[in-house]
Amino acid sequence: MKNKSAVNPILDYLLRFFKGVFIALGFILPGVSGGVLAAILGIYERLLAFMAHPLKHFWLNVRYFLPVGIGALAGIIALANPIGWLLTNYNLIVMWAFAGAILGTVPSLYKQAGQKGRHKSDWLALAIAFIVSFTFLANMDNLFGQLPANFASWLLAGALIAMGIIIPGLSPSNFLLLLGLFDPMITAFKAGSLSVFLPMAIGALLALALFSRLVAAILDHYYSKLYHAILGIVLASTLLIVLPPVADYSQLDLMQGILAFVMFVLGCLLGWWMGGLEEKYK
Repeated sequence: MKNKSAVNPILDYLLRFFKGVFIALGFILPGVSGGVLAAILGIYERLLAFMAHPLKHFWLNVRYFLPVGIGALAGIIALANPIGWLLTNYNLIVMWAFAGAILGTVPSLYKQAGQKGRHKSDWLALAIAFIVSFTFLANMDNLFGQLPANFASWLLAGALIAMGIIIPGLSPSNFLLLLGLFDPMITAFKAGSLSVFLPMAIGALLALALFSRLVAAILDHYYSKLYHAILGIVLASTLLIVLPPVADYSQLDLMQGILAFVMFVLGCLLGWWMGGLEEKYK
């Protein structure tokens, strides 16, 4: 059988590019994890293996992830300004649309979680992950204070973004909001500020070097449990996206409620379609 990506090289490249754009949302949209998006899009395992063992199949992985990286960078630059504006002016509608997009991909993630079989302990892992992640994320405002925007803070921000890729379900933007770094980060992204990009890149690389092998080892030995835990975290973090304070209901009226519902349905359809594309071309 021919390799599908060889038959459709342009579509395959574009699909990986747009995966990168989509994953970039995990860096800049509150409540969203880049690792969850990578898992949903079917590249989490390969990305984690590459980060854990960068010299293994180095050029093959570089060629594979190059369009993903370009897409992520393009997504950050292109989407920071409009997302900042949308979150300010249409927060509730945007959050429901993105919650729909995530839920639409859950069937694909569920199928992936069961690739090596399912056991009762996997369902327990899902339930525990849901409860723990929901409780922790819902109470972050009581656990963290606010930080000044300086070099050390941007190192921490970069490390949090990297951890959001390594640990699916961890939303770096949630932490950055609570630490007072989210708005300065969005402003820096819009301006293309190297004084912010550089320390964030250093922090991200340090976190990747320190933690990626550990998570890769867990994936090797506990594949089903980890993926069911990821599924629990996805469901918990998606629920939190549409709850206060992440979603703003202060200006809710009938029209906004209808638009939020319509965008939620469209988001579900988009997520389901993306999951179907991934089944076909990953």
